[in-house]
Parts: sequence; structure tokens; C-alpha cells
Amino acid sequence: MVWSILADMVLVLHGAFIAWVALGALAVQRWPRLAWVHLPALAWGVWIEATADLCPLTPLENLLRLRAGGQGYAGSFIDHHLGTLIYPQGLTPAAQWRIALILLAYNLVLYALVLWRIRRGRRMR
Repeated sequence: MVWSILADMVLVLHGAFIAWVALGALAVQRWPRLAWVHLPALAWGVWIEATADLCPLTPLENLLRLRAGGQGYAGSFIDHHLGTLIYPQGLTPAAQWRIALILLAYNLVLYALVLWRIRRGRRMR
């Protein structure tokens, strides 16, 4: 029972981390100091996506599920839990690179807006 609860906690943490990577720049719009927390997470998320590597939370969740007497799963967290929602069938490394670049470009636009607002605020003083 404990192993199953721990696996579920890792699952929730993993999902929250993915949401933070994808949407954290929106929070930075309101609270610019969060950039120090979001930028490393964004870098990690882009790296994992661009290299088609596994996040360490995936094998941890699998290990906990196996210890709980359940089954692990092959592939990444996103493939297993969100794959059909996010990725089409037959995702290629080239498509993953495009996803990483879109994530990066989206965040660059939001961070440019943050910097523009900060600079505009300083000029008005």
C-alpha cells in the first residue's frame, strides 16, 4: 500500500513538473522572481524532449509500482500517461525536436514580455 501511494505521489509530482515547464512562464509574467525557478526547469524539459531521454522520475515511478506489486511501463511518463493526448502515433525524433523548439520559442516570447515590462517600468520612474 505504501509503495503504491509513493508511486502515485511521484506521478502527481511528475505531472506538476511538466505543467510547470510548459506554463511556468505565465506565472513569471505575474511574479518575475519565479524565473529563477522556472528557467532551470524549462532547460531540463527542453533537454529531455530534444534528446528523447527519460526523466529520472519515470524509472522511480516504475520501481515503486513494481514494489507495490503492480506493473511498470515501458517508455516515458508522457508516452504512457499522456501520449495519445500530446503525441501522435509514430512520433519521430525530428518531431520531438520541433516540440522542444516550439516550447522554447513560446517561453522566449513570454520572457521577452517580462523583460519589456520591467524595462518599461524602470523608464517610467
